[in-house]
Amino acid sequence: MSLDCTAFYPGGGGQPHDSGWLLAGDATLPVVKVKREGEHVWHWLAPDMALPAVGTQVVGRLDWQRRYALMRTHTAMHILCGVVWRDYGAQVTGGAMEPLEGRMDFEFATLRAELVGEIEAKCNAEIAAAHDVRVQILPRAEAFQIPDLIRTKINLLPAGISEVRTVEIVGLDLQADGGTHVANTSEVGTIRVTDYKSKGAINKRIYISVG
Repeated sequence: MSLDCTAFYPGGGGQPHDSGWLLAGDATLPVVKVKREGEHVWHWLAPDMALPAVGTQVVGRLDWQRRYALMRTHTAMHILCGVVWRDYGAQVTGGAMEPLEGRMDFEFATLRAELVGEIEAKCNAEIAAAHDVRVQILPRAEAFQIPDLIRTKINLLPAGISEVRTVEIVGLDLQADGGTHVANTSEVGTIRVTDYKSKGAINKRIYISVG
């Protein structure tokens, strides 16, 4: 079902969709999937749920525990990206996340345990620094005046968009992004690198968990 407005995140940029409930009168309808298609944000209900009639007023209720975990995780991924870009100049080649865990691929020729431990310590130092996280919507021309706005190897921004949403971890990272984030890095908790591996000659994957 499609709503005229929604607080449910439809997924994108490596961040999964939200889940939760729609309250329609006395009925509580579980939302199990959300996806944007053109102008519509579609909400999938549990299979045994009957759809409300067109025009029914509903109230959305997010699964806040899941949403907040994803916000913390997404900000953690930006901290990781910011540290690796600032200190090692490595671009992102891919990534994915689930609540409180994620992976990110970088253009590293080599990646050793000592370097991974160094990256983890630097990320946690940035969390402890309690940087504010700011979101802005900028005209496309203005946004693309920002150096290194796109940190991915491939520019994933659609060519026709007139405005660009940016997420800034003040003092560390600024890039185009459409996902959800916490307001301050201190909310992330801690980052722990749980694994790392080679995915090609210059493609190395780092796995993290958020504590």
